[in-house]
Order: sequence, then structure tokens, then C-alpha cells
Amino acid sequence: MDLLSLRYFQAVARYQHISRAAEELRVAQPSVSRTIIRLEKELGIALFDRQGRRIRLNDHGAAFLVRVERALAELDDARREMTDAAGTGPGRVAVAAETLFQLAGVLSALRTLRPGVGVRLFQAPVGSMRQHLHSAEVDFALASQPLAGPELCSVELACEEVFLAVPPGHALSGRDRVAVADLAGEEFVSTRPGHWQRALLDRLFAREGLAPHVVCEGDEVAATPELIGAGLGIGLMPAVARRALGERGGLAWLRVDAPDCRRTLTLVWRRRAYLSPAALDFRRLAMEGLMPDAS
Repeated sequence: MDLLSLRYFQAVARYQHISRAAEELRVAQPSVSRTIIRLEKELGIALFDRQGRRIRLNDHGAAFLVRVERALAELDDARREMTDAAGTGPGRVAVAAETLFQLAGVLSALRTLRPGVGVRLFQAPVGSMRQHLHSAEVDFALASQPLAGPELCSVELACEEVFLAVPPGHALSGRDRVAVADLAGEEFVSTRPGHWQRALLDRLFAREGLAPHVVCEGDEVAATPELIGAGLGIGLMPAVARRALGERGGLAWLRVDAPDCRRTLTLVWRRRAYLSPAALDFRRLAMEGLMPDAS
């Protein structure tokens, strides 16, 4: 079993697709297929179930993947630690987040502190963040939903209120607050399932025995205020967005009568993972000033 075979297996397991794995690895598809078959023969057991051209990780493959990712993560950590010890560069930080705009201030401070530092960002829902952490693709995940486990550490960075934003002239625009039950007939602009805004919206409605009527959903969170302002619907927006937008767009902001209509932002990393000096600086800066005005 060589490292190349394990990295090929990891990529195929992630995508459940030979061609996509080959694209990520930048190798020919037949090479990936042959490597997976050779690995299965060496182990004496199938790691994937195959039906025609479809390939799916089976229970044996899932168990093997846990150990492979742990081993490769340790090796990647070791390589980064030795690189830092050799002092061959300014370091690197990789972060996964549901939305990236809130990282701008911290990354600017980091680059002032460490000129030339390498930064790699992944925009990902919370489910993908766990995978990025386990595979050591990222040092940190910036999560707005619970992301916990015995292998993870976290620190709360901010807890902020989430408001209901409505377009100019909307029937609710003259109110200061609203109950969730009063929103049953409204059309919502939201994110796709998996993102924190949608998870919060679904949870608030489910508590009332209702389901929100979502007429527009996507991954481009920054477009939500514009879509609401254009009259496509109403939507949940965090306090940081309200502060950033100010009077732009003319949106009206209402408090929602639900004590947990809030977003808690946490920084998460792997327990026992190697964190480079650059990564430690990023964590310190995030804890000091990511969202200093949140409340």
C-alpha cells in the first residue's frame, strides 16, 4: 500500500465518481480505476459497490476511509511542521466558511502581520466542513451551525441576533417585530438546505408546525439583500449584514419573536492537529476581532 494509492482512494471516496476524482488528481481516469482495483486486491475486499459505471463507497470502504484520512492528515501535518521548522516561507492558512466576506478584516490583519502568507479559502456548508477538517485540507472551519465531535476543538467567536429583512412597501415594513406564525403565508428568499440561514428558517417554522414557502434559494448569500430589495420575498439576515448595509437598499428590519433567532459563529479545528505559526496568528486575530460588534 503506497501513499499514492491511498490519495487516489481518498479522492474517489470523496466524489464517489472516478472521473471527478481523476480531474482533481490531474491524472487519467484509467490510472485511477486501475489503482483502486489494485488496492482492493491487495486488501482482499471490495471498498466500493459498482453498478454499471456508478461507484459507491460501501461499509468496508467507509471504515477504511476513516483510517486513511487520519493517516494522511498526520503526514500532511508532519510535512507542514517540518517546512515551518526549516523556515522556508511565510507560512500558509486554509479556512472553510459558509460565507467568506466576514473573513476580509482578519485576513488583512494577518497579511499585515505576515507579509506573503499563503491563504486558501473554501466556501462550504457545514457538512462539507467536517470533511475538509478530517482530510487536513483546512486548518480551521468557521461555522454558523453546530460542528462538534471528540476529534474537534472549537471556540465561540460571536453570537448575534438574526433579523427579518423585508422590502420597501411590504405590509410588514412598518412593524418592529413579528411572530413566526404570522409569516406562514409569506414568500422567502433563502439559501439552499445545508446553510445556516436555511437551517434556522426551517427550525423556526417547524416549531410552529409549519414549513416556510421558499421561492428563491441559492448559495450566493451576498445576493440575498438585493433579491429581497427587488421584492422577490422576505428573508432572515444577521446583524452583521444589517450593519454593513446601513440604509442601502431601503430594507426594513424586524425582530423575530423567538429567543433562538440568533447565529453563533464558532472557529473549529482538529484536536491534536499541527497548527503553524501563521495558523496560530490567524486564530488569535479571529478571536480578537472577527466580529467585535456582534451582540
